[in-house]
Amino acid sequence: MFYRENGQFKTSYRTDQQIFPIAQDRWAILVLIAFAFIGVPMLADEYMFRAILIPFLILALAALGVNILVGYCGQISLGSGAFMAVGAYMAYNTYIRIEGMPLIIALLSGGFFATLVGMFFGIPSLRVKGLYLAVATLAAQFFCDWAFLRIGWFTNNNASGSVSVSNLQVFGLSIETPLQKYLFCLAFLVVFALLAKNLVRSAIGREWMAIRDMDVAAAVIGIRPMYAKLSAFAVSSFIVGVAGALWGFVHLGSWEPAAFSIDRSFQLLFMVIIGGMGSIMGSFFGAAFIVVLPIFLNQFLPALGALFGVEISTAAVSHTEFMVFGALIVWFLIVEPHGLAKLWSIGKQKLRLWPFPH
Repeated sequence: MFYRENGQFKTSYRTDQQIFPIAQDRWAILVLIAFAFIGVPMLADEYMFRAILIPFLILALAALGVNILVGYCGQISLGSGAFMAVGAYMAYNTYIRIEGMPLIIALLSGGFFATLVGMFFGIPSLRVKGLYLAVATLAAQFFCDWAFLRIGWFTNNNASGSVSVSNLQVFGLSIETPLQKYLFCLAFLVVFALLAKNLVRSAIGREWMAIRDMDVAAAVIGIRPMYAKLSAFAVSSFIVGVAGALWGFVHLGSWEPAAFSIDRSFQLLFMVIIGGMGSIMGSFFGAAFIVVLPIFLNQFLPALGALFGVEISTAAVSHTEFMVFGALIVWFLIVEPHGLAKLWSIGKQKLRLWPFPH
């Protein structure tokens, strides 16, 4: 009763094809976005911005890109960390080598170069899939790690191998405080999430899903596998590259290739698995889970040990974090392959029957 579509009639094609056809969804999203822009800055402190909110926003953007490739097109990728690194380093070189380069254009240029690299390493997807494709994309990770570590041009010939940016400005406004960084990343995430949501509902999005479900049948009905797969790699790499540029410029400020190691690729893949493959909302759920869980364990486990008179070391907490991640991934793959997004969908379905469940 509380959450029903009954009585919400559509009188035009435009209203029938809305992103959120149910009024409750539209209002909930608008309220959530308004709270993110207005309410969160009033409630959060500096620690929450730096440790939770800014990493969540950027990783959610990266998970969004990975989900387009893995969840919507069904192409397994273990090179997401490499595409983030390409976005960060190329945005850095664009920013420092071109006089007067606007920050937003520099960040988008990082996504552009990540697109080129992603399409290049996506070429094997035209012939192989599954585990073989995962190994092929893993080559991108190893190659980019080597290139950014050994080729001095990418780091502006810095002897330490690290790069740094400062005095970020957009339209004359400084982006230095945690609040300013949060709002900047939030604006990027809202725009890209809206574009991704519309894209997966379009003709190319339906082609991706057809390739994911059965590529042979998709080819039979006239879908071009080469175009669909490479476009998925291109869009995914662009979004991941922009996320990598934001991670380096806004969150880290100074970074080295280790910031985008293979661990980052696995982390993004875990976000998609836990959040829900083939779901825009699942990208947000997965990112929130991955960001919040380590902080929760760091606070909860020592407190739990103190209750029983046992001292739990930092190393034990770190190891427990890996074990919990592994157990949850196995659990989701077995019990709920569609992740937290599916649980959210089931909850919405229950609300349609509340308070009179059948």
